[in-house]
Amino acid sequence: FSVRRREHWIDNGQHVFLRACSGYLGFLERLGTRELVSLQPLRVPVLREASRPALLRRNGLSAPLQLAGSLLRYRPLSVGERLAAMRAAAAMRRLDPDDPALDEQSFAEWLNGRGQSERAVTALWELIALATLNVPVGEASLASALKVFRTALLETKGGGDIGVATAPLQQLHGEAAEKALAEAGVRVELGASVSYVRSGRSGLRLELARGIEGADAVICAVPHQAVSDLLPAGTVDADALERLGSSPIVNLHLHYDRPVLAEPMAAALDSPLQWLFDRTASSGVARGQLVTVSLSAARDEIGLPLRALRERFVPALSRLLPAAAKAELLDLAVTREPRATFRAVPGSRRLRPAARTDLSGLYLAGAWTETGWPATMEGAVRSGLTAARLALSDLGAASSTRNVALASSEGSG
Repeated sequence: FSVRRREHWIDNGQHVFLRACSGYLGFLERLGTRELVSLQPLRVPVLREASRPALLRRNGLSAPLQLAGSLLRYRPLSVGERLAAMRAAAAMRRLDPDDPALDEQSFAEWLNGRGQSERAVTALWELIALATLNVPVGEASLASALKVFRTALLETKGGGDIGVATAPLQQLHGEAAEKALAEAGVRVELGASVSYVRSGRSGLRLELARGIEGADAVICAVPHQAVSDLLPAGTVDADALERLGSSPIVNLHLHYDRPVLAEPMAAALDSPLQWLFDRTASSGVARGQLVTVSLSAARDEIGLPLRALRERFVPALSRLLPAAAKAELLDLAVTREPRATFRAVPGSRRLRPAARTDLSGLYLAGAWTETGWPATMEGAVRSGLTAARLALSDLGAASSTRNVALASSEGSG
């Protein structure tokens, strides 16, 4: 979502997607907002203090050779480390993504077994894995990491091309979805908190503050921490959902009086910073530049007050971007998501439930369900499509006249 900050917009988190995210791109097409995102060939400058930027970008060759030239010139690694990284990528292509044993092993353990040095893990593999899995490489499931790297880099030439929103998320998602639902004849009720979903003789019942609503089908799309308290006992494995855990994300939104970041996006290496994005145009900032710093797996930062975050990260940005040291910081805002994603650690795959539950007419949706994807917008969209298709199929041909309820973290409709 987006919030108004003085005279401009900021998003609650910096979201990106890949060209391979067909479900999410289809979602934008249905909303009519596909033109509000920018999707460019993979090109990531890797910034280091007092050093020339390194560059990870694809060429026109077929996968997985589209990154070979870039890797062979990747200065943060030695020549031997670059060659070892290419051998590890080749070994990753030979893994079976459906092998359940992959989810019982950590990504770091697998990398170490493929001759990856500590520097290679930090300067290459974690650069991508941390931002996409929201857990450090040492804690990440090999199966989850494999999904990211195979989809983005190893299967198709352009699968890893990176897309970003060119408008506030409120406009890209919320307002467009509200309009599409209204045009489809859907009744949306925001702030209509559902306290419980029960099964009755005539179908499902939703308990709201104003009374009880009946439904032929219910899709429960709330965070996994809230599901157990909302549904009848035994409908979901409460212990499994608790063990899924959560991982936080912190975003810093820095408004400078002049441009300081010369790239649309960049990664930071050997710095407390991780990823940087130029959000000037999408935010509506009229003066200077708005830079968003995204911090994944931000366990150390999530509880820090604004002053502490300023003292740590503003100087780090000035060291990384010389122009920032000369610029005036007009504003600094922080958005925090303490439970941004589930933790994609070894064993997490078997903890994620399917969309269909044992309770007739009740379905689950959310990036935390078993989608085959990490906690991403693509996984969220795919989960919703799966739940909706199951509900419509089970309701049968007369489903268009049935009452289907969606209970989400924003209310129910």
